[in-house]
Amino acid sequence: MSNTRNSEDIIEVCGKFCQALTREEVEMFLKFTTIRDIAAREIIADIGEVGDEFYLVIEGEVRLYQKDAAGEIEVGRIKAGGLVGEMSFFDKLPRTIRLAAGKHGTSVIVVTRPMYKRLTIEHPYIAVNLLEFIILSLDQLVRSAGKDISTMYKNMSGIGYR
Repeated sequence: MSNTRNSEDIIEVCGKFCQALTREEVEMFLKFTTIRDIAAREIIADIGEVGDEFYLVIEGEVRLYQKDAAGEIEVGRIKAGGLVGEMSFFDKLPRTIRLAAGKHGTSVIVVTRPMYKRLTIEHPYIAVNLLEFIILSLDQLVRSAGKDISTMYKNMSGIGYR
């Protein structure tokens, strides 16, 4: 990962999660997180684990993999500014996707369960804005999956060729 990353870059990426937050509120949010640099292709979180943290990608990308009969298949990529790992964090069910750093590594902001709980108590306005960002992220995922399934159905049933 780049050694040129500075706090301004981090604040800029974090600020994307909610335009309504002031710079001071973004800086406060960062006090409840840690930054983790992850080596190329390293697994961040694996299938079957229950998530005790979620991640905001600040540099590079996170690749998403699922297992199937043939092995492992890439099902998505989350780039800088995107959120990943939030589903298992909130529903406390085992992960169904493997999260791995991209081919050049990645950097993420890590939000752990204890720090998230503290944030909700000490700074509810920031926590609500974070939740809105999470909801929008999940909404985008569901809409994208629905569109993909619809396209696949049309192609398999021949509807798309008529």
